[in-house]
Order: sequence, then structure tokens, then C-alpha cells
Amino acid sequence: MNTMHRAWTKQDLRAAVAGLRGDVKFNAPLKDYTSFRIGGPADVLVMPADAEDVCLLVRQARAADIPVFVLGGTNLLVRDHGIRGIVVSLAKMKAIADEPGHVLYAEGGVGMPTLMKHATGRGLSGLEWAAGIPGTAAGCVVMNAGTKLGEMKDSVKAVRIVDPDGLIVECPASAIRFSYRRALLPRGIVVGVWVQLKPASKEKIQTTVKEYLRYRKDTQPLTLPNAGCVFKNPGHDAAGRVIEAAGFKGARIGDAQVSDKHANFVVNLGHAKAADVIALIKKIGRAVEAQTGTTLELELKIVGES
Repeated sequence: MNTMHRAWTKQDLRAAVAGLRGDVKFNAPLKDYTSFRIGGPADVLVMPADAEDVCLLVRQARAADIPVFVLGGTNLLVRDHGIRGIVVSLAKMKAIADEPGHVLYAEGGVGMPTLMKHATGRGLSGLEWAAGIPGTAAGCVVMNAGTKLGEMKDSVKAVRIVDPDGLIVECPASAIRFSYRRALLPRGIVVGVWVQLKPASKEKIQTTVKEYLRYRKDTQPLTLPNAGCVFKNPGHDAAGRVIEAAGFKGARIGDAQVSDKHANFVVNLGHAKAADVIALIKKIGRAVEAQTGTTLELELKIVGES
């Protein structure tokens, strides 16, 4: 949703968040809410209590003509001057419900590792690919998150969305166009997802998860703040291999560094600014294109004001 600055007042902002049952924080530093630990402040950060809270917020924000941005947290870089308007975090919406037919319903703020653990405990397979992914159920739908083991689209049955009018609508997976790291969804805010899983032995699921977590630990920088893969894989090649071949493994600008473990990850060594990360990925993109003719496409989403 648009974050272009408009001439709203503090009173307008307060009117837009009036009556919400969730948490409301003014001038909230977004670095505290992203996996990169980078980002300037939001005019207002809202953590709705539930889908009805989201509906109320959307209606009131629309009446006040204030933009709403949903904070995914992972695969996201917030620029150093933050985001104007209202930023929504679904962090309070963490309920999981068991439904007939090996289906689970997860609110948008449920972490994928939590959902996977819930499924494993019930002997349900289909989310093993999410082992170690820090994203939320809603975020993984929006970007069709995935690993070499599978993608979100493989399990989605339907999605619950709060539309621009503040109404709850349900969208079946058949109406969503999924592609590599992208899902074409109706406009609105994803507040929940139904996943269709399959019964399997807990031991088999746990073995797959442990093996993949070991692989991730060996090949990815899990101990430093990052936002996952920076670039999409170009064609049938791996972005990490291309970047490493261009000589950028370990390259650094400020406290932003190309990971020594995986060249398609940029890590925050402690005090990186968004400007450092952006300068580094631009440098990588230009060098790779000059050396190979390949134009790397960002998987990382960059938002906010520089």
C-alpha cells in the first residue's frame, strides 16, 4: 500500500487508531520489528488484537486518507527514515485451529516454525520446507516463501483477507496466481491462512526437519540479523554462486556485509544502516551485470523513506 507522504495531522492518526483493542505505538522504531534489525520509525505502529481489529483499522484509516503498510518482518528492509502513515504488525494474531480433513487454520501472525511444530505434533506433513524460516504465515503466503523442499503454494487451501473496505473475504487457493517468490492476491491484508496437509509419521517428519535445519545451519548465517536471500535465483543458476564468483563473499559497507557462509545473504554486523545495505546490493548488482550480463532481480523488499 502507498506510503507517499500526505498532509495528515497527529489528530488524524489518532482518529484512525481510535477504539482498537490491540497495541498502538506512535513514532515506533521499526528496527525492533524486522529480522534485519534495521529501519527508521513508523508514524504509528499498530498490533491488532484480531481480524475484527484489522477491519476497524482499515475503515478508519481509509476515512482519514492515511496509508496502511503491513510489516512482514523478513525479506524486508525498512529505509532509515522509516515509514509514514500506519504500519501494521500481526504479531498478536497467533492462534492456530485444527479443522477436519487434515487442515490447519493459522492467523497471519503465526510464525512458520510454530505452525510446522504444531503440524508435526499432530502427525501432519507438508510444512517441513519451513524449518528455520522466521517468517509468518501471512508473510509466507504473500511472497510464496519456499526452500529447496517446497513452497507455501504447495499447502495453501484458502486465505482470509481484510479487503480495502474493511470487510473479511475468503479467497481459495485456486483464485491465487502463485509464482516464484510471489503471490497475486486480491487487495487487502492477509489475516489468516488454511493449509491442507497430509498424515505422516512424526518420526519421519522430525527426521526431515532435523536434516534440513542442519543444512541451513551449515550453509546460512542464522546467528546474525538478516532478511534472507537478497536476490532471486537467475534462471537455473544460484544467485549466491553468481555473487561469490563475482568476488563479493565477505564484502562490506559499514556494518552491512555479504555473508561468509552464503553470498546471497547480507548480514547486519551490529549497527548497519539501510543506506549501507542498499549501497552494497547496488554494487553487487552492477558488478554481476558487468561481468556476466546477468541482471539480478531483488527478492528483498525495500520500503520507506531514505
